Amino acid sequence: IMKYKLLSRFTKILMVFVCCCCCLLSYNSMAQTPPFFNDVQAFKKQDSIHPPLQHAIVFIGSSSFTRWYNLQESFPELKVVNRAFGGSSLPDLIRYVNDITLPYQPRQIFIYCGENDFAGNDSVTAEIVTTRFKKLFNLIRERLPNVPIAFVSIKPSPSREKYWPKMVAANASIKSFLKKKKQAVFIDVYSKMFNSDGTVMKDIFVEDDLHMNAKGYAIWKKAIEPSLLKDQ
Repeated sequence: IMKYKLLSRFTKILMVFVCCCCCLLSYNSMAQTPPFFNDVQAFKKQDSIHPPLQHAIVFIGSSSFTRWYNLQESFPELKVVNRAFGGSSLPDLIRYVNDITLPYQPRQIFIYCGENDFAGNDSVTAEIVTTRFKKLFNLIRERLPNVPIAFVSIKPSPSREKYWPKMVAANASIKSFLKKKKQAVFIDVYSKMFNSDGTVMKDIFVEDDLHMNAKGYAIWKKAIEPSLLKDQ
């Protein structure tokens, strides 16, 4: 009987140990998965089912591009690929730059990012965002030296009004940086999203005062169109 009790106790201890090890391994596996890994894997799966367009105009960045659901219809005469993933900040684009640009051999790249950098951490400054953008820009240039790059300015989302001064400073700094680069352009949408009295256009945003509706994207389309490479 004593041996049975000891064996039973040992078995219980062993089971607890095994469960703890499994939990630890599972936790480590989750901890090692970088942010937005699944989003990028979904792009790869999609590309494996439908071979990606080559020499298309590629849009990368955060949700303001992700939610541009009719992007192709907005520019019907062009081949466009949307590889933006919602919630991303510039470090995320840096992490996945090879995955979201190189497979498509893009003829042009449009970037919208930086807004979440500020919203994700109040200590992030305009200088930090500019430095992050420069790193992303240089990484793309190293891999795709002749591909034109366009940066769409950080927009004035009403729900993030407290960050507007930082956004204005970052936009100005990034614009200044791109002026010195060949085949690079800064596209101002920030100033185009205000009324003549200086108030932001509330009717171009959905209920969350962060993402845009069709009116907002119409403004973006008009601002972006002149910079698109159309001689395909």
